[in-house]
Amino acid sequence: MASYGFPLTASSLVDWTSLTFSPIEVNGHIQCTYSPEVAEWGAPHFVKDPYLRVHGLAPALNYGQQIFEGMKAFRTPTGSIRLFRPKMNAVRFAHSASFVAIPPVPEALFLRAVHLAVGLNSEFVPPYDSRGSALYIRPIAFASSATANLAPADHFTFCVFVMPVAPLSTGAGQGLRALVVEDVDRAAPKGTGSAKVGGNYAPIVTTMQRAKADGYGLTLHLDSATHTMVDEFSASGFIGVRVDAGKTTMVVPDSPTILRSITVDSMCRIAESFGWQVQRRAVSFTELAELSEAFAVGTAFILTPVRAITRPCTHTCIEYTADYRSSASAYTRLLETLQGIQQGWLDDAWGWTEEVQDPSSDEFITDTVQARR
Repeated sequence: MASYGFPLTASSLVDWTSLTFSPIEVNGHIQCTYSPEVAEWGAPHFVKDPYLRVHGLAPALNYGQQIFEGMKAFRTPTGSIRLFRPKMNAVRFAHSASFVAIPPVPEALFLRAVHLAVGLNSEFVPPYDSRGSALYIRPIAFASSATANLAPADHFTFCVFVMPVAPLSTGAGQGLRALVVEDVDRAAPKGTGSAKVGGNYAPIVTTMQRAKADGYGLTLHLDSATHTMVDEFSASGFIGVRVDAGKTTMVVPDSPTILRSITVDSMCRIAESFGWQVQRRAVSFTELAELSEAFAVGTAFILTPVRAITRPCTHTCIEYTADYRSSASAYTRLLETLQGIQQGWLDDAWGWTEEVQDPSSDEFITDTVQARR
């Protein structure tokens, strides 16, 4: 295989100081296909064109038969590039696939595709000194065969796209305001809430837009059965911290309708290492007033502080007065530990990170179609 000079240094053509969460052009993505003739996923292809050729009657477009993941790669002080807990993403990807009749992508193929996508775009991994920035990784899989009726698909596509990003939100310094969603439920009690499928997110976009126009940076969902228990934010998990008589307790909502957040799990493990008590359980909305700090947590949001939570139907506004900028805050301690592990300036005691492999050692297939400009 050709040598790629891996890992390349961060590209001088990118303004690393002005990154957002919007896509920029990279070298390409990884793509695999599944066909009934062989009943397995094919070899990875490196494709330069970011646009996918999909039949208009594909079940993914007509019936929402698709899944996705979100993960990140970071550059370390030595210049190496590391993934954060990628095997957990592989497990969750397979879990999501089971909900929408997509053949599971084997863990080995999932990891191989992710390593290739990052390795072949290594110059787009932000420099080490751009704290919080990363190469965002978006694996997707969808039913790509053509059918006009709701029937089992026989062809599927699996892709891994990447793009350099800044944190989706920093909490605007002292935290974002959150609005409790009253007019739409995120997930039914026996629905797809624990899977990363588009159908859990698209119905919330209009509500999020209205909330943003009213000055809210987050929308919070309660359970759909009783509307009394906290589930999660529209695009991130929920964590609360309570400090009482010098004792710190982390509270994490637990429900079958909640996505199993890898970042939330990491925060729980970090909190336990601090000697804090961690409670994964049902959390009532009324309990939120007892918290000292609250956060939106996820791959994109990382750890975003919450300043206030408003529930219009009860005329309730819960405010958090903690100084999130303080080095003694739970927010700062958790965030600095997580980012230190991800970016290699703290010891990875849990073995969470995985070094990206040199793509020149992999016999992948390069697509000859050039990207459209």
